[in-house]
Amino acid sequence: MARIVVTGGAGFLGSHLADALIARGDEVVALDNLSTGTTTNIEHLFGHDRFSFVRHDVTNHIWVPGPVDTVLHFASPASPIDYLELPIQTLKVGSLGTHNALGLARAKGAKFMLASTSEVYGDPTVHPQPESYWGNVNPVGPRSVYDEAKRFAEAMTLAYHRSHGLEVRIVRIFNTFGERMRADDGRVVSNFIVQALRGEPLTIYGDGNQTRSFCYVEDEIRGFLALLDSEHTGPINIGNDGEFSMLELAEIVLEVTGSSSPVTHRPLPVDDPMQRRPDLTLARTLLGWKPTIGLREGVARTAEYFRAEIAAGRA
Repeated sequence: MARIVVTGGAGFLGSHLADALIARGDEVVALDNLSTGTTTNIEHLFGHDRFSFVRHDVTNHIWVPGPVDTVLHFASPASPIDYLELPIQTLKVGSLGTHNALGLARAKGAKFMLASTSEVYGDPTVHPQPESYWGNVNPVGPRSVYDEAKRFAEAMTLAYHRSHGLEVRIVRIFNTFGERMRADDGRVVSNFIVQALRGEPLTIYGDGNQTRSFCYVEDEIRGFLALLDSEHTGPINIGNDGEFSMLELAEIVLEVTGSSSPVTHRPLPVDDPMQRRPDLTLARTLLGWKPTIGLREGVARTAEYFRAEIAAGRA
């Protein structure tokens, strides 16, 4: 059994990660300031003898009493709506928050894992994106508060690795979806599903030909654990390499939900990437990991979750 600190532990990914760690016998200390996370995601773990929750902003000094084997730094706004509403907080959690989480890992002699993002590739000129690609990021655009925060976090993580010998892992997360997403988080899968279930028009930005690669959360968590338990520092892409346009995604959502919602178009946001797809060579060869759940199945599972949330008045 390992004692593991998960920052952002009440968030979408952090809460699923806490579940997986508890299920395999680890002890989890979840930290979250609840700016975008919610205790609803982890309330089923309250009272578990191997789970504890601390409400804390990781941009302030982090200290956890007792031994710590691993620090998983997953705290950060991650959807465009959130990080555009919280630009300074997003930059702070990527810089100060990463520094504080690394400081905790160093003080405890713990392994450290950073949740980075495919956004470090920006609007890519190389397709699909391998980890060796340096990216094409506008450092002064509105999205830079997230993109550059994560690029800085990667640099800080590797500086601790090189300067202090800290054992680290870096995962670059591609678009992930599934249960516990917020209905209002602005991400395209949750947007489309909730709009379809409510009979509202599906909102597509631009002409809808821009592409993304969507990974169901169950596969994503397996990838995180495979990297964590490996000997590989990274960065390593974890995502699904199936590539879909927004129009194709909308069609799948309408078919799965049985909705007759129309599709509407709005202007494309500034610096919105036109294509995104992970090169998974390293994940497949070094970790023996690959995604197994297709987009249609993942959308169907997620739609059932949102259907229940809407029926209960929680969405």
